[in-house]
Amino acid sequence: MSLPRSEDVELRQGVITFAIMLATVMQVLDTTIVNVALPYMQGGLSATRDEISWVLTSYIVAAAVMTPVTGWISARFGRKRVFLWSVVVFTVMSMMCGLAESLSEMVAFRLMQGVAGAALVPLSQAILLDTYPRERHGQAMALWGVGIMIGPILGPTLGGYLTEYVDWRWVFYINLPVGIMAAMLILGFVPETKRRGDVPFDFMGFFLLSLAISALQLVLDRGERLDWFSSNEILIEAVLAGFGLYGFLVHAVTTKHPFLDLRLLKDRNYASSLVFIFIVGIILFSTLALMPPFLQSLLDYPVLTTGLSLAPRGFGTMLAMLVVGRLLKRVDARPIMMVGFALTAESLWEMSGFNMNIGVWDVVWTGIVQGIGLGCIFVPLSTVAYATLAPEHRNEAASVFSLMRNIGSSIGISVMFTSLDRFAQINHQDLGVYVNPFNPWFWRQGLPPVMDPSSQQGLAALNGMVTQQAELIGYLNDFKAMMVLCIVTMPMVWLMRSSRIPAPQPA
Repeated sequence: MSLPRSEDVELRQGVITFAIMLATVMQVLDTTIVNVALPYMQGGLSATRDEISWVLTSYIVAAAVMTPVTGWISARFGRKRVFLWSVVVFTVMSMMCGLAESLSEMVAFRLMQGVAGAALVPLSQAILLDTYPRERHGQAMALWGVGIMIGPILGPTLGGYLTEYVDWRWVFYINLPVGIMAAMLILGFVPETKRRGDVPFDFMGFFLLSLAISALQLVLDRGERLDWFSSNEILIEAVLAGFGLYGFLVHAVTTKHPFLDLRLLKDRNYASSLVFIFIVGIILFSTLALMPPFLQSLLDYPVLTTGLSLAPRGFGTMLAMLVVGRLLKRVDARPIMMVGFALTAESLWEMSGFNMNIGVWDVVWTGIVQGIGLGCIFVPLSTVAYATLAPEHRNEAASVFSLMRNIGSSIGISVMFTSLDRFAQINHQDLGVYVNPFNPWFWRQGLPPVMDPSSQQGLAALNGMVTQQAELIGYLNDFKAMMVLCIVTMPMVWLMRSSRIPAPQPA
């Protein structure tokens, strides 16, 4: 029997990587591209602001609940089969979302889309790790990371263009050619794994973890609109989340075949990587969520200009990932991650000094620096997480890894926007004290009559300025908080073991 030529192996690896990237980008892009189109959907589907939010909530909750079960499903039915059907169903549901004529139809199709999309990211990571030899895992994770990191960054740009110049339904239709091509390549080139029919399913563990995750996601998604724990709904959901998590942990350590094998946490690199990917989720997605309203509401940027200003962040990420993927063959991952956190902290420090007079270049430059920093973190982290795990644990480990990133992003966005609102209110009160006709500063400045604090018109104009400055300070406080989080996290990278990837041995 002749061995396959290296050229054929590399070609097959390239085609598999391309197929995996298509599916990954399609799923990750869909989580952010829809945000821009929500106001247009609200009018098209005759929904209120609170009702249209369920278009996002249904998808997030469904994806979060189904992500942990990915490992068991792929072991039971075969990884290729599960991945292929996930791509097919996700693509079909994208088409149905574009055709939806009512809010109930849209929410139902988005729910199914979230169920199908939950398996795409963790299985794509596991497939790439099995496709490439260990010495090339850094490069494989660099390519995978490009899809994971570029999708959320390009989502607002592409969504803004489609909703502005085409139609909001095209934020869903755009998935059709991508999904069809990905499904054809997966069917022809991705190898199937051995099916394990003897793997029992822990229904109680799945129920308790699903309860905890879905309740937590509802708390994070709806808490700000309902004023958090002053709402009975949020209180009930928080209690259910706590009960589900406690019950799941107790059940996992007492049952013979738990839904998630907690022994994975005994691996120090993998356990540490879950903490770091949680933090990366906070920083990446919180920044991406804060920047569009900052540029549009405060600086009056058009939607398309906002997207174009944020897009260079993705080029910085792509450049860093491609370079770091090769460096991992020769350099320990921990110093690279330290550099990544340092660059991310530096960019956030610059952003904490933004004012109302910054230009587009300030946004572009800080975005590029932060993109490079996050790229330097993400690739080593994704590589080290699985470096000391047995291959048969990759499906389950990848699903938990993706789940922690999603939970980090949900918590980060919720906390940052709550902090923004709280600080804006406090700052408005503090600044408003000085706006009165008895403050001599107003008379020394020679302000125009339209800003006379002794008139109703002047007070209204001054109140608008105070509100604007109060919100600006709130944004800057959020950027500073994330900078502190980066600095505090930097020394923790040394908790991980050295992970120098060995050079390939001769055959």
